[in-house]
Amino acid sequence: MSISTGVVAVLAMLSAQPDAAAPSALPPAIAAPQSTAPDPAPAPTQPAPTLTDEAPAPVAPAIPEQPSETDTTGAIVVTARPGHDPMMGVNTVSFELAQDVDRALIEPLAMAYKKVLPKPARIGLGNFIRNISSPIVFINDLLQLKPGRALKTLGRFVINSTIGVGGLIDVAKNKPFYLPYRHNGFANTLGYYGVKPGPYFFVPFLGPTTLRDLVGGAVDGVILPYGIGAPFNKLYYTLPNGAIRSLNRRVEFDCQLKTIRASADPYAAERAYYFKKREAEIEALHGRGTGPVTAAQCEAEALGMDAALTPSPAVTPVAAPAPTPPSN
Repeated sequence: MSISTGVVAVLAMLSAQPDAAAPSALPPAIAAPQSTAPDPAPAPTQPAPTLTDEAPAPVAPAIPEQPSETDTTGAIVVTARPGHDPMMGVNTVSFELAQDVDRALIEPLAMAYKKVLPKPARIGLGNFIRNISSPIVFINDLLQLKPGRALKTLGRFVINSTIGVGGLIDVAKNKPFYLPYRHNGFANTLGYYGVKPGPYFFVPFLGPTTLRDLVGGAVDGVILPYGIGAPFNKLYYTLPNGAIRSLNRRVEFDCQLKTIRASADPYAAERAYYFKKREAEIEALHGRGTGPVTAAQCEAEALGMDAALTPSPAVTPVAAPAPTPPSN
């Protein structure tokens, strides 16, 4: 494998964007049994009698099998590792190795790319790559029996390919068209028809995924090279396309990755984020919800706002009131 091919493969490590079930509710406290007989009236000068019967021992709170997270800001707070992760041992090693490679190679490359290339140019390249993938989105819109959505995808592709200078400018999302980009793929189609995610994997140079998403991604990956052919099956297209796609995704995912790494258990946080995101995407296809929620601080950063001006999700402590002087 050549050096350039190896670098591109490494660049794809975290390009997959990582759905977790909501934490189980804690069991209600068990109250002491109540007697049906009326209580005797207490003597006027005596305190009420004290019950001597022991109440049942309190039940210990159940530990959730899935990592716990809060939806208020998009941040993930992990309280325990998942109980259903048969590949956890291998996944953990792969995850830790991926973090080391990212810190040593991918992150410096992505940050240099972000610094050297102006944001409008990065957005234009991202628009171009998304526009090229429109046939994949269109096919899966049809597979999900959504002809209206498929027509909008086709309209976006035609408008951006012509007025939008080959897709570099996302003209279709603005007035008067109002056709925003909607991601779709065969993994979403499988999930839409009820196929479960299956085992979770953290694959080197690919990142978090599941068996369902691996199969879906493989199907998407052959549509353009084999359905259309050149240039989508040529190295002069696939290598720069893969590099730019991976660098853009790494730049976009940087804020969320920092949030994950700052958690008590980064591996469990990454897994929880991935499952939560994928579940939200599938639910949106059924008309339930609006899709994944971005953490507040990451959304502000993506919009170019100053992070210092973004309200912190942490609760600000309130000073205790001054004591009231005793009245005379």
